[in-house]
Amino acid sequence: MRSDKPKPERTLASGKIKIMLKDHIVRRIVCLQPSATVILDAIRELDRVVACTKYCADVVPAVSDGSRVILNDSWTADASQIAATHADFVIASVPYQEKAVIEILKSGAAFLGLAPKSLKDVYSDIAIIAGVVGASERGENVISSMQKRITEVRDRVSESPRPRVFCEEWGKPLIASQTWVAELVDTAGGEFLGEPGRTVEVDEILRLDPEVIIAAWCGAGDRVPLEKIIAGRGWEQTSAARAGRIFCVRDEFLNTPAPTLLQGLDCLAFAIHPELFPSTKGIRQITGVSTSAVEDFAR
Repeated sequence: MRSDKPKPERTLASGKIKIMLKDHIVRRIVCLQPSATVILDAIRELDRVVACTKYCADVVPAVSDGSRVILNDSWTADASQIAATHADFVIASVPYQEKAVIEILKSGAAFLGLAPKSLKDVYSDIAIIAGVVGASERGENVISSMQKRITEVRDRVSESPRPRVFCEEWGKPLIASQTWVAELVDTAGGEFLGEPGRTVEVDEILRLDPEVIIAAWCGAGDRVPLEKIIAGRGWEQTSAARAGRIFCVRDEFLNTPAPTLLQGLDCLAFAIHPELFPSTKGIRQITGVSTSAVEDFAR
């Protein structure tokens, strides 16, 4: 006759695992990457952040209330700075220098390095960080909300034409935006030009003739000099320039791989299909390039 005795043992083991997991949930986190700070804020665990970078405050203003130490970022991490916070966990993101990784490891805290490329990777990062702080359910809710919004936008543009869109994350050298931005452009009803995350030649974009041009330069906020770059590259005859469809989107809305991307999606949706979506914060448009700007670069 089969015995049922192992069942209580399995239940006991499960209980022990839960206790162990609870005991090992991190309490004090250093965020060297803005996306991690955004994720912790979205899952309502921002109180665990004891230190972060000045760039984190650009996307999560609450961290600049004076209660957190401001540290160097993933590129210039300093072991003594991190150790002084008594953190038990550090979250950083590539790309970063080898020296910075060594500094993080020297601090003695556990280290999570993120390297997202696609929206799927962003969802994984949310799930991982939520799991680390014991908030897996809230992490899943954030992921579901993002996916729901993306589906809503995609469904709304499903019957619309798909204009050619060039979206750049840097100007010199000219670099196309990352894969997750390409996915958002597709979601918003556009055809992404160029290879995501790669350097591209100015003349190649001129040949591809984008109908919409979007600049979201890393670290530039919304201060990309649109007129200057269009005139300087000789792009004033592109379809985008002739139609007045040249935009700057705030850096953090498209270059922070976190729930912030939904704000970037709203900007892209307006830029690509203004007949379907309203204007929103974080996007700036120029409707043409002045003659003086062109003449300045012709001299």
